[in-house]
Amino acid sequence: MALLDIPTLITYLFWIVPIVVIVLILLSCIRIVREYERAVIFRLGRMIGAKGPGIFFKLPIADNFRTVDLRVVTVDVPQQLVITKDNVSIEVDAVVYYRVFDPVLAITAVENFVYATNMLGQTMLRDILGSEDLDSILTRREELNKRLQEVLDVATDPWGIKVTSVALKAVTLPELMQRAIAKQAEAERERRSRIIISEGELQASKAMAEAAKLYQDNPAALALRQLQTLTEIAREKNLIVVTPSPATSPIGEVLALSRGKPAT
Repeated sequence: MALLDIPTLITYLFWIVPIVVIVLILLSCIRIVREYERAVIFRLGRMIGAKGPGIFFKLPIADNFRTVDLRVVTVDVPQQLVITKDNVSIEVDAVVYYRVFDPVLAITAVENFVYATNMLGQTMLRDILGSEDLDSILTRREELNKRLQEVLDVATDPWGIKVTSVALKAVTLPELMQRAIAKQAEAERERRSRIIISEGELQASKAMAEAAKLYQDNPAALALRQLQTLTEIAREKNLIVVTPSPATSPIGEVLALSRGKPAT
Protein backbone atom coordinates (compact mmCIF):
# COMPACT_ATOMS: atom_id res chain seq x y z
CA MET A 1 0.00 0.00 0.00
CA ALA A 2 1.47 3.26 -1.07
CA LEU A 3 1.84 6.04 1.45
CA LEU A 4 -0.39 9.07 1.03
CA ASP A 5 1.33 12.14 -0.09
CA ILE A 6 1.12 15.29 1.99
CA PRO A 7 -1.49 17.12 -0.09
CA THR A 8 -3.84 14.12 0.03
CA LEU A 9 -3.38 13.77 3.81
CA ILE A 10 -4.14 17.42 4.31
CA THR A 11 -7.29 17.02 2.23
CA TYR A 12 -8.46 14.09 4.38
CA LEU A 13 -7.79 15.99 7.56
CA PHE A 14 -9.61 18.99 6.17
CA TRP A 15 -12.80 16.91 5.96
CA ILE A 16 -12.37 14.54 8.92
CA VAL A 17 -11.58 17.10 11.60
CA PRO A 18 -14.71 19.22 11.04
CA ILE A 19 -16.87 16.10 10.97
CA VAL A 20 -15.42 14.91 14.29
CA VAL A 21 -15.93 18.34 15.84
CA ILE A 22 -19.53 18.49 14.62
CA VAL A 23 -20.25 15.02 16.03
CA LEU A 24 -18.78 15.97 19.40
CA ILE A 25 -20.83 19.18 19.47
CA LEU A 26 -24.02 17.26 18.64
CA LEU A 27 -23.31 14.72 21.36
CA SER A 28 -22.73 17.49 23.88
CA CYS A 29 -26.12 18.95 23.00
CA ILE A 30 -27.97 15.78 24.01
CA ARG A 31 -29.02 15.60 27.65
CA ILE A 32 -31.11 13.04 29.53
CA VAL A 33 -33.06 13.55 32.75
CA ARG A 34 -34.67 10.76 34.75
CA GLU A 35 -38.37 10.28 35.39
CA TYR A 36 -38.17 11.95 38.82
CA GLU A 37 -36.05 14.90 37.61
CA ARG A 38 -36.61 18.12 35.69
CA ALA A 39 -34.06 20.36 33.98
CA VAL A 40 -34.61 24.13 34.31
CA ILE A 41 -32.96 25.67 31.22
CA PHE A 42 -31.51 29.17 30.95
CA ARG A 43 -30.67 30.49 27.47
CA LEU A 44 -28.32 33.44 27.47
CA GLY A 45 -29.35 34.08 31.06
CA ARG A 46 -33.09 33.96 30.44
CA MET A 47 -35.17 31.13 31.84
CA ILE A 48 -37.03 29.32 29.05
CA GLY A 49 -38.71 26.57 31.11
CA ALA A 50 -38.31 23.08 32.51
CA LYS A 51 -37.61 20.02 30.39
CA GLY A 52 -37.97 16.33 31.07
CA PRO A 53 -38.23 13.54 31.68
CA GLY A 54 -36.30 11.96 28.81
CA ILE A 55 -34.05 13.50 26.15
CA PHE A 56 -33.72 17.22 25.45
CA PHE A 57 -31.26 19.31 23.49
CA LYS A 58 -29.05 22.01 24.93
CA LEU A 59 -27.43 24.61 22.75
CA PRO A 60 -23.70 24.73 23.38
CA ILE A 61 -22.40 27.85 25.12
CA ALA A 62 -25.81 29.55 24.97
CA ASP A 63 -27.77 27.17 27.26
CA ASN A 64 -27.23 26.36 30.89
CA PHE A 65 -29.46 24.16 33.05
CA ARG A 66 -29.97 22.97 36.62
CA THR A 67 -31.49 19.63 37.53
CA VAL A 68 -34.19 19.48 40.24
CA ASP A 69 -35.22 16.27 42.03
CA LEU A 70 -39.01 15.91 42.39
CA ARG A 71 -38.93 13.09 44.94
CA VAL A 72 -39.85 13.53 48.60
CA VAL A 73 -36.87 14.85 50.53
CA THR A 74 -36.26 14.16 54.22
CA VAL A 75 -34.79 16.98 56.29
CA ASP A 76 -33.54 16.15 59.76
CA VAL A 77 -34.04 19.30 61.81
CA PRO A 78 -31.24 19.37 64.41
CA GLN A 79 -32.00 19.58 68.10
CA GLN A 80 -33.34 22.99 69.05
CA LEU A 81 -33.40 24.63 72.48
CA VAL A 82 -36.96 25.82 73.12
CA ILE A 83 -38.33 27.80 76.07
CA THR A 84 -41.98 26.91 76.50
CA LYS A 85 -44.80 29.23 77.48
CA ASP A 86 -44.47 28.18 81.14
CA ASN A 87 -40.70 28.94 81.09
CA VAL A 88 -39.39 25.37 80.85
CA SER A 89 -36.26 24.77 78.76
CA ILE A 90 -36.53 21.70 76.52
CA GLU A 91 -34.62 20.33 73.54
CA VAL A 92 -36.67 19.20 70.55
CA ASP A 93 -35.72 17.72 67.18
CA ALA A 94 -37.99 16.94 64.25
CA VAL A 95 -38.18 15.56 60.71
CA VAL A 96 -39.63 17.50 57.75
CA TYR A 97 -40.79 15.78 54.54
CA TYR A 98 -41.23 17.92 51.44
CA ARG A 99 -41.13 17.71 47.66
CA VAL A 100 -40.73 20.18 44.79
CA PHE A 101 -43.92 20.61 42.75
CA ASP A 102 -42.68 23.54 40.63
CA PRO A 103 -39.00 23.25 39.63
CA VAL A 104 -38.99 26.69 38.00
CA LEU A 105 -39.98 28.43 41.23
CA ALA A 106 -37.59 26.27 43.25
CA ILE A 107 -34.69 27.61 41.15
CA THR A 108 -35.76 31.17 40.46
CA ALA A 109 -37.63 32.17 43.63
CA VAL A 110 -35.01 31.14 46.21
CA GLU A 111 -31.24 30.78 46.05
CA ASN A 112 -31.02 27.38 47.76
CA PHE A 113 -34.39 25.83 48.47
CA VAL A 114 -32.92 22.92 50.48
CA TYR A 115 -31.06 25.20 52.88
CA ALA A 116 -33.96 27.67 53.05
CA THR A 117 -36.45 24.92 53.95
CA ASN A 118 -34.14 23.58 56.64
CA MET A 119 -33.65 26.99 58.23
CA LEU A 120 -37.36 27.76 58.05
CA GLY A 121 -38.16 24.44 59.73
CA GLN A 122 -35.84 25.24 62.63
CA THR A 123 -37.34 28.71 63.07
CA MET A 124 -40.95 27.54 62.94
CA LEU A 125 -40.19 24.71 65.36
CA ARG A 126 -38.88 27.15 67.97
CA ASP A 127 -41.67 29.68 67.41
CA ILE A 128 -44.63 27.30 67.56
CA LEU A 129 -43.39 25.15 70.45
CA GLY A 130 -42.37 28.28 72.33
CA SER A 131 -46.00 29.42 72.30
CA GLU A 132 -47.18 26.20 74.00
CA ASP A 133 -46.79 25.01 77.57
CA LEU A 134 -44.97 21.79 78.46
CA ASP A 135 -48.09 19.70 79.05
CA SER A 136 -49.45 20.62 75.61
CA ILE A 137 -46.18 19.66 73.91
CA LEU A 138 -46.14 16.28 75.65
CA THR A 139 -49.82 15.42 75.15
CA ARG A 140 -50.78 17.14 71.85
CA ARG A 141 -47.94 16.09 69.58
CA GLU A 142 -50.18 15.06 66.68
CA GLU A 143 -51.92 18.43 66.71
CA LEU A 144 -48.59 20.27 66.86
CA ASN A 145 -47.23 18.18 63.96
CA LYS A 146 -50.25 19.15 61.87
CA ARG A 147 -49.87 22.80 62.80
CA LEU A 148 -46.17 22.82 61.90
CA GLN A 149 -46.91 21.16 58.56
CA GLU A 150 -49.56 23.74 57.66
CA VAL A 151 -47.39 26.73 58.61
CA LEU A 152 -44.36 25.43 56.70
CA ASP A 153 -46.49 24.54 53.68
CA VAL A 154 -47.87 28.06 53.45
CA ALA A 155 -44.41 29.62 53.88
CA THR A 156 -42.72 27.45 51.24
CA ASP A 157 -45.52 27.52 48.66
CA PRO A 158 -44.04 30.59 46.83
CA TRP A 159 -40.84 28.55 46.43
CA GLY A 160 -42.63 25.73 44.61
CA ILE A 161 -42.27 23.38 47.59
CA LYS A 162 -44.97 21.23 49.16
CA VAL A 163 -44.40 20.19 52.80
CA THR A 164 -46.12 16.83 53.14
CA SER A 165 -45.45 16.02 56.78
CA VAL A 166 -43.68 17.16 59.95
CA ALA A 167 -42.98 14.87 62.89
CA LEU A 168 -41.49 15.66 66.29
CA LYS A 169 -38.85 13.03 67.00
CA ALA A 170 -37.95 13.54 70.66
CA VAL A 171 -38.55 15.99 73.48
CA THR A 172 -35.67 16.06 75.96
CA LEU A 173 -36.45 17.45 79.41
CA PRO A 174 -34.00 18.64 82.08
CA GLU A 175 -33.21 16.07 84.76
CA LEU A 176 -34.95 18.06 87.50
CA MET A 177 -38.09 18.30 85.36
CA GLN A 178 -38.00 14.56 84.71
CA ARG A 179 -37.90 13.92 88.45
CA ALA A 180 -40.79 16.32 89.04
CA ILE A 181 -42.89 14.64 86.35
CA ALA A 182 -42.07 11.21 87.81
CA LYS A 183 -43.21 12.37 91.27
CA GLN A 184 -46.37 13.80 89.77
CA ALA A 185 -47.13 10.53 87.98
CA GLU A 186 -46.46 8.56 91.15
CA ALA A 187 -48.79 10.80 93.15
CA GLU A 188 -51.47 10.41 90.47
CA ARG A 189 -51.19 6.61 90.61
CA GLU A 190 -51.39 6.70 94.41
CA ARG A 191 -54.50 8.87 94.23
CA ARG A 192 -56.17 6.49 91.80
CA SER A 193 -55.31 3.45 93.92
CA ARG A 194 -56.81 5.06 97.03
CA ILE A 195 -59.96 5.95 95.13
CA ILE A 196 -60.28 2.36 93.90
CA ILE A 197 -59.77 0.99 97.42
CA SER A 198 -62.35 3.43 98.85
CA GLU A 199 -64.87 2.50 96.18
CA GLY A 200 -64.28 -1.20 96.91
CA GLU A 201 -64.80 -0.67 100.65
CA LEU A 202 -67.98 1.29 99.96
CA GLN A 203 -69.37 -1.47 97.78
CA ALA A 204 -68.34 -4.11 100.32
CA SER A 205 -70.00 -2.20 103.19
CA LYS A 206 -73.24 -1.92 101.21
CA ALA A 207 -73.19 -5.64 100.47
CA MET A 208 -72.47 -6.48 104.13
CA ALA A 209 -75.33 -4.23 105.28
CA GLU A 210 -77.73 -6.02 102.95
CA ALA A 211 -76.42 -9.42 104.12
CA ALA A 212 -76.85 -8.40 107.77
CA LYS A 213 -80.50 -7.56 107.14
CA LEU A 214 -81.05 -10.96 105.51
CA TYR A 215 -79.33 -12.81 108.38
CA GLN A 216 -81.42 -10.86 110.90
CA ASP A 217 -84.60 -12.05 109.24
CA ASN A 218 -83.34 -15.66 108.88
CA PRO A 219 -81.24 -16.94 111.87
CA ALA A 220 -80.81 -20.38 110.27
CA ALA A 221 -78.93 -18.82 107.37
CA LEU A 222 -76.63 -17.09 109.87
CA ALA A 223 -75.87 -20.41 111.58
CA LEU A 224 -75.06 -22.04 108.22
CA ARG A 225 -72.80 -19.14 107.40
CA GLN A 226 -70.97 -19.61 110.71
CA LEU A 227 -70.45 -23.31 109.99
CA GLN A 228 -69.14 -22.50 106.53
CA THR A 229 -66.72 -19.97 108.02
CA LEU A 230 -65.49 -22.53 110.56
CA THR A 231 -64.97 -25.03 107.76
CA GLU A 232 -62.84 -22.55 105.85
CA ILE A 233 -60.83 -21.69 108.97
CA ALA A 234 -60.31 -25.39 109.75
CA ARG A 235 -58.21 -25.77 106.61
CA GLU A 236 -55.35 -24.11 108.47
CA LYS A 237 -53.07 -26.41 110.47
CA ASN A 238 -52.87 -26.43 114.31
CA LEU A 239 -55.63 -23.89 114.76
CA ILE A 240 -57.98 -23.72 117.76
CA VAL A 241 -61.21 -21.75 117.43
CA VAL A 242 -63.28 -20.66 120.41
CA THR A 243 -66.94 -20.09 119.57
CA PRO A 244 -69.87 -19.17 121.84
CA SER A 245 -72.64 -21.77 121.97
CA PRO A 246 -75.89 -20.85 123.78
CA ALA A 247 -77.01 -24.49 123.65
CA THR A 248 -74.42 -25.61 126.31
CA SER A 249 -73.24 -22.66 128.40
CA PRO A 250 -72.85 -18.90 128.13
CA ILE A 251 -69.07 -19.27 128.02
CA GLY A 252 -69.08 -21.49 124.91
CA GLU A 253 -67.07 -24.51 123.95
CA VAL A 254 -63.63 -25.02 122.56
CA LEU A 255 -63.39 -26.75 119.18
CA ALA A 256 -60.08 -28.32 118.23
CA LEU A 257 -60.05 -28.13 114.49
CA SER A 258 -56.42 -28.81 113.96
CA ARG A 259 -55.44 -31.69 111.74
CA GLY A 260 -55.33 -35.08 113.51
CA LYS A 261 -57.19 -33.90 116.68
CA PRO A 262 -60.79 -34.85 117.41
CA ALA A 263 -63.25 -32.09 118.21
CA THR A 264 -64.23 -31.66 121.86
